[in-house]
Amino acid sequence: MQKIAASELIINSRAAVYHLDLRPEELADTIILVGDPDRVKKVSNHFDSIECRQQHREFITHTGYVGHKRISVLSTGIGPDNIDIAINELDALANIDFETRTIKPVLSKLNIIRFGTSGSLQADIPVDSLVASTHGLGLDNLMNYYAYIKSAEENELIDAFITQTGLDTAITFPYISKGSDTLLNKFPDSFYKGITVTCPGFYGPQGRVLRLPLSSPGLINKLTGFNFHNHKITNFEMETSAIYGLGKLLGHNCCSVNAIVANRVQKEFSKDGNAAVENLITTALAVLIA
Repeated sequence: MQKIAASELIINSRAAVYHLDLRPEELADTIILVGDPDRVKKVSNHFDSIECRQQHREFITHTGYVGHKRISVLSTGIGPDNIDIAINELDALANIDFETRTIKPVLSKLNIIRFGTSGSLQADIPVDSLVASTHGLGLDNLMNYYAYIKSAEENELIDAFITQTGLDTAITFPYISKGSDTLLNKFPDSFYKGITVTCPGFYGPQGRVLRLPLSSPGLINKLTGFNFHNHKITNFEMETSAIYGLGKLLGHNCCSVNAIVANRVQKEFSKDGNAAVENLITTALAVLIA
């Protein structure tokens, strides 16, 4: 088995993977991803015990137990570029032998769940509600750097999306990945379910206009109106498609659940985003440990 070079997989002086600063034994098989580093403590406050706390840059990890279930919660920061780091290094912790720098002969499958905040793209999905993503549709280009084969369903969805939205593919060529049915089916009907679009930025890429004009105006209406074989776009944010795409290629179960803090159609914002996030944490944790 070919060794992975030190320049490709960086292991620090305490035998931990570089960006996350984690050793393999410090990671649980069930991992909650949050964007905001302050949200790690909000999640781990619900743990019965914490055995590990690590921090490097925006990557903060707490690993502990809720009852008999071992869980890690990790902050990724914002955006698909950070997700590229987080998912690849999580997989390395699970599936690469750090002593020999070789891929393990038997691979482990992680359960990776994003607890995020998001903007609704449907008038009837109100602020403070919860969404579970059936698919992640990326406008961020990340997965276009990796070799992957699209399924027939993925090709149909992307073709329909480009046609219906009139997307300028000179800006980005979209991709789509399905979440884990095993995880998604755990979440009850109180969670709205649909496609989550992932954007590479918060302002122009999400159709916001402050002082700069947009090259492709009307994005919100284009996304809101998309419909194909009963698939519709429920929300958008900045991480889900990268998690689903990388997770699928690496063989992990991935799911993304979001608290809706803005409704872009109704032009509303939550009056208490902290309460919406706390509701997401308590509701989703109960599902994961059931």
